[in-house]
Amino acid sequence: MTQSPPRTPLLEAEDLHTWFELRRFGFVRIGHVRAVDGVDFALYPGESAAFVGESGCGKSTLARTLLGLHPPTRGQVRIEGHPLPPRMGRKARLEHCARIGFVQQDPYGALPPFMSIRQILSEPLRIHGTTSRNERFARIDKALTEVNLRPAADFLPKFPHMLSGGQQQRVVIARALLLAPALLIADEPVSMLDASVRVEVLRLLRSVQRERQLSLAFITHDLSTVRHFADRIFVMYAGKIVESAPVDALLDTPHHPYTRALIDAIADVDADNALSERAIPAGEPPSLVHPPTGCRFHPRCPEFMAGICDVQVPTMQPVAHQHAAACHLYDKPKEP
Repeated sequence: MTQSPPRTPLLEAEDLHTWFELRRFGFVRIGHVRAVDGVDFALYPGESAAFVGESGCGKSTLARTLLGLHPPTRGQVRIEGHPLPPRMGRKARLEHCARIGFVQQDPYGALPPFMSIRQILSEPLRIHGTTSRNERFARIDKALTEVNLRPAADFLPKFPHMLSGGQQQRVVIARALLLAPALLIADEPVSMLDASVRVEVLRLLRSVQRERQLSLAFITHDLSTVRHFADRIFVMYAGKIVESAPVDALLDTPHHPYTRALIDAIADVDADNALSERAIPAGEPPSLVHPPTGCRFHPRCPEFMAGICDVQVPTMQPVAHQHAAACHLYDKPKEP
């Protein structure tokens, strides 16, 4: 029996660190913010992955590092097997931007208020060398139709403030699709929208991702939405990935105490359940300037083991098929 060749990842992060230097009076170095601090993962063609965690866990910094907006302090990002250079010239940046589309969190802030929708969508095509006016308009019309803004001609002369929040976010998605990227990074794309519009935008993203066979990296703190569009979940805490698994496996059988706490914190429409006691740990996320020793979750962890969790840094351990967690509860016993 012939064995199928292994899949090649579209996007890889290897021992990725993104630190920001802190200075006093502009020149005295006093430390670093360790926003991303040793992240490893791979994303395959056509796969949809969600990166989840509390605010401040490093999700958005990771997204901007993958986009090339923040140079990694250490480690490597590879796109289609090619390392992302730490400092990119204009040509390399244009090539990188064409491979990755970006959907921002705040649609109104992402769209220049002084430009019409026609100008906003024409600009990336012009920058990337589409000189034919007819070709630009054909690609813009296709993108707007794909995100259900039709007829496209009705929206082209409008300015962002003339659109609803949901329509603005659809324009942002259309702009991200114009250059036919292989990967789409969406950073909290529905957090600024009304609840009734969020479902529509999430369905749109999933539909576009499937039709175009795009890879999708979805950054969110809302675990209640990821089951419907993600294939895999990476849980982040204090700059590190602490658990990864297929979406159903992780949501149905979480292994890391932090993941269980996130799931316990999901809002429940039943008022009686919403008021019930939940195993949500007390405390706040740790400082990324002076993170705790050992496991970074140990000051809040209900499973804390003194002398182990506060001393040793846990590594990712397999806990089930395609399921891994960085927790000392799953450390393999050392051989004598």
